[in-house]
Amino acid sequence: MDYVNLGTSGLKVSRLCLGMMTYGSKKWREWVLEEEESRPFFRKAWEAGINFYDTADMYSLGVSEEILGNAIVDMAIPRDRVVIATKVFNPMGDDPNQRGLSRKHIRHAIDDSLRRLKTDYIDLYQIHRLDPQTPMEEILDALTDVVKAGKALYIGASSMYAWQFAKLLHLADKHGFSRFVSMQNHYNLVYREEEREMIPLCRAEGVGLIPWSPLARGFLAGNRNASDKGETVRAKTDDFAHKLYYQDSDFAVVDALSAIAQKRGAANAQVALAWILQQPGVTAPIVGASKMSHLDDAVAALDIKLDEDELRRLNEPYRPHAVLGHT
Repeated sequence: MDYVNLGTSGLKVSRLCLGMMTYGSKKWREWVLEEEESRPFFRKAWEAGINFYDTADMYSLGVSEEILGNAIVDMAIPRDRVVIATKVFNPMGDDPNQRGLSRKHIRHAIDDSLRRLKTDYIDLYQIHRLDPQTPMEEILDALTDVVKAGKALYIGASSMYAWQFAKLLHLADKHGFSRFVSMQNHYNLVYREEEREMIPLCRAEGVGLIPWSPLARGFLAGNRNASDKGETVRAKTDDFAHKLYYQDSDFAVVDALSAIAQKRGAANAQVALAWILQQPGVTAPIVGASKMSHLDDAVAALDIKLDEDELRRLNEPYRPHAVLGHT
């Protein structure tokens, strides 16, 4: 496993990040693995050298954070060896102040996350989305207070428009607020709109990219179809994915991917992850795993280097998309 700096920060993270949304409570999503089922995945990821774990308060309404915290404690992993990332923004209750990025919600949310994660600090505290109802200065000031209190070491952001992120970075520099060190954006072989503005901005500003859904929520595995959406429970019930992908050009990209993977004797997932790992500015894609083979494929992708012809063949079928994943 290779370890690299997260953007221009001094934080060293593995080139793969394990996404924890898959682990939590089936009451939240039918396809989620509960704690006993999830522990072997965390153990295998740790043994493979993955030190970077991404969760969010809203995943299974806090249960995902609890599972991650329990795993770290039960496996006696030294806190200084693991990088914990979590997120704030989405509703955590029915009250209007139990959501968003107000100073009040951030203050309560960070303490709730620390309690569930069984830790006294979070390495990377991220805004899950941008809150249009809260002034940017208030958001940045509240996050800066979290850092100054020692409850988080770094702050990160997730999907938004590039102009919004540029404004946040400008305000941070202007007022001396804590600066975002990472962008968790929607980026994969069938959704590349981030290459137009967000990725160049992040590269210019030294912000590390940790893309979500690098396998397009399993679409790039090559086992989906336009009619019944796929074979697994998640494929059939993932309405969010159905809104993101399934264009004719998306299937054309998968065809090109499958041809390259077959020629290499590799799985589609390995080649798709190898592609994103070779993209400029990408620090660590966030990979999900509900089968052990998913982790095997992710680790194997680290050893695949695509040549110029393969990259060209993967690029050619892509067609522009509307902006997806910001809400």
